[in-house]
Amino acid sequence: MAEVVRMPKMSDTMTEGVIAKWHKKVGDKVNSGDLVAEIETDKATMDFESYQEGTLLYIGPKEGEAVAIDAVIAVLGEEGEDYKALLDGDAAPAAKAEETSKEAAPKEEKKEEKAEESAPSGEQVSAEDLGVTVITMPLLSDTMTEGVIAQWNFKVGDSIKSDDAIADVETDKATMEVTAYAEGTLLYVGVEAGQAAKVNDIIAIVGPAGTDVTPLLNQKPAAKAEDKSEEKKADAPAETSPAPEAASSTSSDSRVKASPLAKKIAKEKGIDLSQVKGSAEGGRIVKKDVENFTPSAAPAAAAASAPAKAAETEAKTVSLPQYIGEERFTEKPVNQMRKTIARRLSESLFTAPHFYLNVSIDMDNAIAARAQINEVAPVKVSFNDIVIKAVAIALKQHPAVNSSWLGDKIRYNEHTNIGVAIAVEDGLLVPVVRFADGKSLSHISAEVKDFAQKAKAKKLQPSDWEGSTFTVSNLGMFGIDEFTSIINSPDGAILSVGAIQQIPVVKNGAVVPGNVMKLSLGCDHRVVDGATGAQFLQTLKGLLEAPIRLLA
Repeated sequence: MAEVVRMPKMSDTMTEGVIAKWHKKVGDKVNSGDLVAEIETDKATMDFESYQEGTLLYIGPKEGEAVAIDAVIAVLGEEGEDYKALLDGDAAPAAKAEETSKEAAPKEEKKEEKAEESAPSGEQVSAEDLGVTVITMPLLSDTMTEGVIAQWNFKVGDSIKSDDAIADVETDKATMEVTAYAEGTLLYVGVEAGQAAKVNDIIAIVGPAGTDVTPLLNQKPAAKAEDKSEEKKADAPAETSPAPEAASSTSSDSRVKASPLAKKIAKEKGIDLSQVKGSAEGGRIVKKDVENFTPSAAPAAAAASAPAKAAETEAKTVSLPQYIGEERFTEKPVNQMRKTIARRLSESLFTAPHFYLNVSIDMDNAIAARAQINEVAPVKVSFNDIVIKAVAIALKQHPAVNSSWLGDKIRYNEHTNIGVAIAVEDGLLVPVVRFADGKSLSHISAEVKDFAQKAKAKKLQPSDWEGSTFTVSNLGMFGIDEFTSIINSPDGAILSVGAIQQIPVVKNGAVVPGNVMKLSLGCDHRVVDGATGAQFLQTLKGLLEAPIRLLA
């Protein structure tokens, strides 16, 4: 009996999937466990294996098409079996889609007419018509909107196998490989190394050697825009040297006519424009006149014959040497990581109502405890590791702080996944220590060190940075006493950890030396109220000031 195959839900935030590639065609035999297709989700491109057996009778969406969760994408059954009754069961959604398409039909017809007018060949062609495979910029992380081609591993004309990594792509998180999933000759490269391409933009075409892909490329919407921009450039008057400007006057002589650039150079070189002869129309002084100007001996002679009184006054005047500096700067394109940091933190700051609670921690006992732990621990435990462990235990007692804002609902997490902010050369990454409340200090220390090495080498994977319920940001190792952080959405709170300071403190009525660390808890007021955050900080303060409780 025939069975339908539906679009699976491959991630917690997935609402639809794009068929990146079909590995089977209609009529092929399919066994349970066979790779049927590759599906591009909102997180990554994943393999879709069949859990059914039979002959592939029907394929719905084509490669590159998006399909909603649970929609029919294929039908498996006995060879020659009638499966149309199964597709009729989805008639209602199909009818709705048909009505929508009818409403949009006039617009689409107009678009097609315009496309036909602009298409050089007059006919629409597809990749299937040419027998080629179009490779687009894949979605390699949940926050990726575009990728930069770090390097191409093949050049046009090279032979490609389906499992070859044709390029390295720099995303907002790391540098990852892009697999061809096609065999043939590399016919076209659309983006040069170092350039960015948006997700789903064409970056390469693979097919039989000698295939002309020009008709396919000429159908790109960008081509039309480029043509228009070229027309505008062609219609615009050719740019030549700046036209003579209106006569301008100087403070010393209103009759001197000079260009702004000539004035600037003359001012820097200390040249009196009244002594410069202009070569432009109307005797106007331009750049070359100032640069070629040689002071004459006349001013020197005039100065020698000046009255003695003027000479005495001049001698008394303090003369400062002229210093001419040069303005210079370097500009670099914004990388993918920095773009994502800018976008996500802006969304968090301007969407979530932040408020901050501050507390000081007496770290004397924690310092003594850490020294004893490191005498027996297999790896060196840091104060940050102790903070992570204490935060995880405190969150179990205050689940309201361990929550996430999801728009129409609040998720109260029963597990404690602590995001640890790690500074790298290009920005900031937040890998996640999962189930931190159940891990030992040595385990947490080893995990954080491993994350730090991977982050700096750009080897972190999406599974390393997804799923945090709370974030810890520590700038104490940089000597920062106290600071506030922007919440890592959708988390409900973030903890900022400052340096341990040696300051005078009052204990038992006496002023004694003490070691104090300041913490700042940033809260999303939509999720965490002031009293809730204060109670969490009280618990955290008790754990850090009596660290033996972390081992209980």
